[in-house]
Amino acid sequence: MRDYLTAHLGDLPYFRALLRAVEARFYEDITLPGPVLDLGCGDGHFASLAFQEPLDVGLDPWWGPIQEAGIRLSYKHLVCAEGDKMPYPAEYFSSAVSNSVLEHISDLDPVIKETARVLKPGAPFIFCVPNHRFLATLSVSNGLDKIKLGGLADLYRGFFNRISRHYNCDSQEIWKERLERFGFVIEDSWDYFPPEALHVLEWGHYFGVPSWVSKLIFGRWILAPTRWNLFLTDHLVRPHYDRDPKCPDGVYSFYIARRIG
Repeated sequence: MRDYLTAHLGDLPYFRALLRAVEARFYEDITLPGPVLDLGCGDGHFASLAFQEPLDVGLDPWWGPIQEAGIRLSYKHLVCAEGDKMPYPAEYFSSAVSNSVLEHISDLDPVIKETARVLKPGAPFIFCVPNHRFLATLSVSNGLDKIKLGGLADLYRGFFNRISRHYNCDSQEIWKERLERFGFVIEDSWDYFPPEALHVLEWGHYFGVPSWVSKLIFGRWILAPTRWNLFLTDHLVRPHYDRDPKCPDGVYSFYIARRIG
């Protein structure tokens, strides 16, 4: 199995690298028949490491990330378009992926409906999202709850949700109902990223400020992606990567759905 953690740590802040490395492992045993759509492809970094060959189409509404994806050559074609208005005919794609994207879409139903339109009957739709445990598991707010500061705890949860740009952190029951309304059925799903890994991600938002400054000034998250510079970071986060990624108390959920009809 490829060491996705090392590959991601060289390019991303450690908390994002950990999450994306865990997710990349899931795709090793998944077959994606072409043409493949990546819904919300972003800058193409994840696709460049998770898939051995370029995917057919990367679609994203933001021009800046699309340009970065073009440099990475992660896709055969790139399209700058909204997810609810895809410039493709009905039943065009044979599979679709959307990695940690759907939680960021405020008006989600039109996007799911449009995804169903462009997928062929029987096509798999693979995606992952934070679930209903995400906010309830944050360490700072839980600490505030323990000392009877529930109001501050709720304010923190709202703050963290805003900086994470989350609109949808839903349970499997909600996803099942949503998908079925638009012609999908869930074939398999699992939860991953346990509470202790979420705490690494949570605090990484604050300890990762130097990486944000580096990106802002130099256009790179990591200025020196060398083994010696990343040795301590790797040592601290690898235990969370090496453990079995699937867990019943995971704060993220991975879905393998299929277009029916």
